[in-house]
Amino acid sequence: MKSNSPGIFISFEGIDGAGKSTHIERFAQLLQERYPNREVIISREPGGTPLGERLRGLLLDAPMNLETEALLMFAARREHIAQVIEPALQAGKIVISDRFTDASFAYQGGGRGLSLSKLNDLEKWVQSRPDGSLLQPNLTILFDLPGEIAQSRRSKVRAPDKFEKMDLNFFEKVRQEYLRRSQEDPDRFYLVDATRTPEVIWDDLNALGQKVQIDV
Repeated sequence: MKSNSPGIFISFEGIDGAGKSTHIERFAQLLQERYPNREVIISREPGGTPLGERLRGLLLDAPMNLETEALLMFAARREHIAQVIEPALQAGKIVISDRFTDASFAYQGGGRGLSLSKLNDLEKWVQSRPDGSLLQPNLTILFDLPGEIAQSRRSKVRAPDKFEKMDLNFFEKVRQEYLRRSQEDPDRFYLVDATRTPEVIWDDLNALGQKVQIDV
C-alpha cells in the first residue's frame, strides 16, 4: 500500500446487511498486534466527530432534498478529515473508517440517482490535500452481497434507519455502484464475498491483514 503520509488509511464498505461491522474491530485488533508501535483508530461515516455525529442523526432519519443530503454527507466528511483522519495519518497512525466517500457514490449516486459529476466535484473539493493529491483510503475492503440476502439479514436486527428501509431495487443499484467504483480502482479495493459465513470471511480478512505491509 502506498501512502502520501506516515500513516495508513483503510475503509470498510458495503450495502447495509453485508456484515462489514461484524469484522472491523477484529481487523483493527489484528493490525494492532502486528504493529504494536502504531496506534489503530476506528471511526465511522457519517460521524467520527461531535459535529459529524450530530449530522449523522439528521442524515439517517430526517427526510431531505437529495442534494442537501449529499452536501451534509460531505460536510460531515470534511470535518472528519480535518479533525480526525489527517491528524492521525500525519502522526503515523492506522485509521480504519466504517465507510468513506465510496458510500456517497453508492448511496446518493447509485441508489438515489444524484449526478456522479456532482459527487466527483464534492470529492475533489473536500478531499484535496495541500500537495494537490486527493485523500483516498490506501485500502478499501468491500463486502459484496446480493441485495435480497442483505435484506433478509437487515430484517433480523435493530430498528432500520431511512436508508435501511429502502427497497431491494435501491440496494441493487447501490451494490452496482460499489462494484463500478471497485472496477475503476482495483488496486485500492479488496472484494470480500459476503455470502459466506462470518468464520470463512474472517479467515479471508485474517489472511489479508497478514499481507498489509506498513513501514515501521
